[in-house]
Amino acid sequence: MGLILKIAWRNLLRHKGKSFIIGAILFLGSIIMTTGNAVISGMDKGLQENIVERFTGDIVLIATNQKDEAVIAGFMLKGTEIISAYTNVKKVLQSQDYVRDFLPVCRGSAMVLNEYGDMGFTFLLGVDIEAYQKMFRSNIVLVEGQLLKGQDRGTLVTSGARKQMYDSMYVWLTPEGYPFIETNLSPEAKSNRTELNIQSNVVLMGMSADSSQKDIRSPVRGIIKYKYLNNFWESYSIVDLESFRECFGYQTSSDSEVKLTKEKEQILKADENLDDLFSSESLVQSSEAKLGSYKIGSLKRKVATINTNTIDKDFGVYNIVFVKLKKNTNPKQDLKKLNTALSNAQVSARAVSWKKAAGTIGDMATIMKGALNGFVIFIFFVAIIIIANTLSMAALERTTEIGMMRAVGASKGFIGRMFFSETLLLSFVFGGLGMIAGAFVVSVLTLLNIAPGSNDALQLFFGGDTFRPILTLPDILLGIVQLTIVTVIAALYPLVVAQKITPLEAIARE
Repeated sequence: MGLILKIAWRNLLRHKGKSFIIGAILFLGSIIMTTGNAVISGMDKGLQENIVERFTGDIVLIATNQKDEAVIAGFMLKGTEIISAYTNVKKVLQSQDYVRDFLPVCRGSAMVLNEYGDMGFTFLLGVDIEAYQKMFRSNIVLVEGQLLKGQDRGTLVTSGARKQMYDSMYVWLTPEGYPFIETNLSPEAKSNRTELNIQSNVVLMGMSADSSQKDIRSPVRGIIKYKYLNNFWESYSIVDLESFRECFGYQTSSDSEVKLTKEKEQILKADENLDDLFSSESLVQSSEAKLGSYKIGSLKRKVATINTNTIDKDFGVYNIVFVKLKKNTNPKQDLKKLNTALSNAQVSARAVSWKKAAGTIGDMATIMKGALNGFVIFIFFVAIIIIANTLSMAALERTTEIGMMRAVGASKGFIGRMFFSETLLLSFVFGGLGMIAGAFVVSVLTLLNIAPGSNDALQLFFGGDTFRPILTLPDILLGIVQLTIVTVIAALYPLVVAQKITPLEAIARE
């Protein structure tokens, strides 16, 4: 083996021109494959960090009767089906050892109205804002006003939604109790500054096909934006859970606190004909009744007497649950296990991957990752074709040399091993230098902090707000495997060509 490597090295030095051409191709291909693998890893980590960790979780629970699984990015006029008896779903999630954290939310589309009859539109997330910030690493950033706290009622309008509402309703929203900040006006609003209609509350009306929604007036508590991938999530304004439920006509947590009197419970449980309840005898008030014992105030709904601090939010309606998995788990296997657990518990929820729940966003991420992988594979095959062609030409040009070696006793196997060793040496030297150069390119690209601006596609391609390719140990090992495969496949045909050269062909050429 040592003799073959020595001869191969001498042959490479003897044919420096051809060796350099083949080496340059290997060098360039190695740089592109190394950089491509780093970009794919950076995109994967960016999507994991900025979508999974900051907004959706690894898995999203939806109602079993939810037909459209794209519950996050999709526009659904029918609304998102509710998950009934969430407390049972919660027990299932708490019993799964691979579940790291989870957060139930309400999601829907709402019309925004004003007194002039103008209408706007926004997506709404009904959440416990403190739990949301804890689970999603404070992804909500305050622009004006304040965030919701505890049992606060109100709406957090995104800066993007505020601009859209101004464009459709000519109303500029500012947080209640906070000064108007003129520098935050959009260019369109600034041009109309003298006639600007400034308001600190919004009228929201839930959009659904069952006509159970109603309009509510909600104070604007703050203007917000999302720290990561704001362009994708800015259509989602935040509202407290109880206001969301009221807006869509859902059962609220306060409803679960209502206690019926014994008389009302008897009426609801009555088996007799209800007409008997309205008999003439029941309409006559006993003379022993004291009119003074009735007060008009007692007939009014005692909403104010409910202690909101004691309300258990889990008894209200939810329609989505974001689920995060523990590190170093298999998301696909965990998704199957969670669906099995939910099915066995006979609860009204099923699990889908974040990519399915994210709809077009998940599809775009998959397509872009596929395109990157396709580009690397394309470079992979182009390199094979070019190297194989160049090696074949080199072998034919060395017919005399190889024929003479055959004439003095070199076997086909020896010629094949020598030729293959030459290719491996070129791959090791130039391919290795290419990987080192690729790592340098990745470092430079990372330091440049290239931003995608407002381009949504670039934000997904970058995996976040900056272009940060990452070269990990698995990427380096993958690059070595790719380079080895390219070398082996590219050398196969030229090797056969070299082995077919006979001493007679050498004499004929002379």
